[in-house]
Amino acid sequence: MQLTVIGLNHQTAPLGIREKLAFAAEKLPDAVNSLLDSGAAGEAVILSTCNRTELYCVGEPAAVTEWLAAYQSLPAAEIRPYLYTYGCTDTVRHAFRVACGLDSMVLGEPQILGQIKDAVNAAQEQNTVGTWLNALFQKTFSVAKEIRSGTAVGEHSVSMAAAAVKMAAQIFPSVGKLNVLFVGAGEMIELVATYFAAENPRLMTVANRTLARAEELCGKLGINAESCLLSDIPEILHQYDVVISSTASPLPVIGKGMAERALKQRGQMPVFMLDLAVPRDIEAEIAELDDVYLYTVDDMAGVVQSGREARQKAAAEAEVMVEQKVAEFLEWQKSRENVPLIRALRDEGERARRHVLENAMKQLAKGASPEEVLERLSVQLTNKLLHSPTHTLSKAGGSDSGLVEAVAQIYHLSHPLQKP
Repeated sequence: MQLTVIGLNHQTAPLGIREKLAFAAEKLPDAVNSLLDSGAAGEAVILSTCNRTELYCVGEPAAVTEWLAAYQSLPAAEIRPYLYTYGCTDTVRHAFRVACGLDSMVLGEPQILGQIKDAVNAAQEQNTVGTWLNALFQKTFSVAKEIRSGTAVGEHSVSMAAAAVKMAAQIFPSVGKLNVLFVGAGEMIELVATYFAAENPRLMTVANRTLARAEELCGKLGINAESCLLSDIPEILHQYDVVISSTASPLPVIGKGMAERALKQRGQMPVFMLDLAVPRDIEAEIAELDDVYLYTVDDMAGVVQSGREARQKAAAEAEVMVEQKVAEFLEWQKSRENVPLIRALRDEGERARRHVLENAMKQLAKGASPEEVLERLSVQLTNKLLHSPTHTLSKAGGSDSGLVEAVAQIYHLSHPLQKP
């Protein structure tokens, strides 16, 4: 098994494919356990966001791909063209770049780091993170912190949340006169709602599966905001000029029929809809309706490019730092390969020490002088520790210069091959 990542993102797969391979947060525990139970991986972390689904594993890439297809009930041949598969070195580099926002739609965006931490925590709770993935992600978090604080890669960025307000302002003359409906109450909706709240819209409503979470978010917004349940949406949808949705629902929350009824009640007044969910919350067919401006997360790519040129120089600096950190991690990883040998060597030394110590204690018990016992102990211990290397050197003779040089280096001997 090897350290690997198998995944797809906004650069390799369209939204229609990404939503088929997305993992809802509540399904992650079952998913990582299923992956390990399948035997395809010995360690696993699954990262699933609106822009990417990635499986970080210590496993067999082909078997992990087959598991992914089977778990999501898709033919493997259908998803393979959209997947990237990286070996050990490229997996390390990819993890570092993703955490720093260098692989994001919004160059340098900070949300991805928190999403990675959440994914790792979810896997740790299921005990699917072992030595290698724990080391990888601890280093990943450290690298992301260092690069974000040491470069300007995250500066001048337009986040998804800010872009949502910007897009609404392009359709309506004044955000302050709008009624805004937020569908869901997760992190993304909270970010978007915060940006809209700064514009003081006429009405803000948070619809969520649980009313308590919706009310909690309304309290944070600090303005006149209302809460309701998702089941209330069909009755109130017509009241809103802006609808922004991001839930973990596996099925659409707003269908075409619901939107058609709302438009009739609105007298064909335009509606701006932004679907940030993967899988989608708003049926794609709604885009065919007159007076509906429906955008998905992929449609925002052009909007969030603002300030990208200003961040390119910082991104180049960050890429150099990433390469340095990859080299450091691989060197550490290589050193860890000798740990079992080091442990075995120390165990052998400990056995030799105990053996000669037991003999010494027996001699003392028989009345031998301490000086005589110590002398014998030192000779026996020296002979035991040097027996293997001297026997191996004698057996090799002069035919194995590499072995001779290695022993000379280990014991700090000079001119090992010099003849008298």
